[in-house]
Amino acid sequence: MIVAFDVYGTLINTEGVLVQLTAMIGDDAPAFSRLWRDKQLEYSFRRGLMQHYENFAVCTRDALTYTNTFFNAPLSQSQQQTLLEAYRTLPAFIDVGPALAQLSAQGASLFAFSNGTAEAVEGLLTHAGIRAHFDGIVSVDALKSFKPNPAVYAHLLRATGAIHDQAWLVSSNSFDIIGAVSAGLRAAWVQRSDDAIFDPWGVEPTVTVKTLQALAEVI
Repeated sequence: MIVAFDVYGTLINTEGVLVQLTAMIGDDAPAFSRLWRDKQLEYSFRRGLMQHYENFAVCTRDALTYTNTFFNAPLSQSQQQTLLEAYRTLPAFIDVGPALAQLSAQGASLFAFSNGTAEAVEGLLTHAGIRAHFDGIVSVDALKSFKPNPAVYAHLLRATGAIHDQAWLVSSNSFDIIGAVSAGLRAAWVQRSDDAIFDPWGVEPTVTVKTLQALAEVI
């Protein structure tokens, strides 16, 4: 069985920048972080649709520039660069290591499947101490597009040698789950917060879990 994990927001906590951001701008940090993340994804969607590809680091940088302008430029260029560098060393969620170890012990082949470049994801997983759990990294950068383009899920299957009913996509992002299910994969939505709402598109995850450690019991 092949289990592919989304990276940003599923394995890696993108709110890991909050400590530094709070030190920089105080109480606005949570709202700033949310808008930055929303714009990061929006820019990847738009670039994918327009076929005007730049890698995910560029989407992240441009989203930070937008967010800083929206908040009346509270961050200096130096502070923005510090945050972009911090994005390379974000922490893993606490449930990730035990869950990956358990799935590996059950015989699953694990892959990281990301909008990020292979180089960026390699460094991120290594810094978080979880790289050894994975058989490989599959990046959309090879196709010069982004999730949820159906082509990137076909790329995942080719890269892992899996067929549709043997492959699982695990993500906390509902757009990713909908993309995977629509492409014929099985998909597990990680609802990390009770406030998280699954997009009402008439496409449902195969399973829903609250933590990654619950995966081994349902897939």
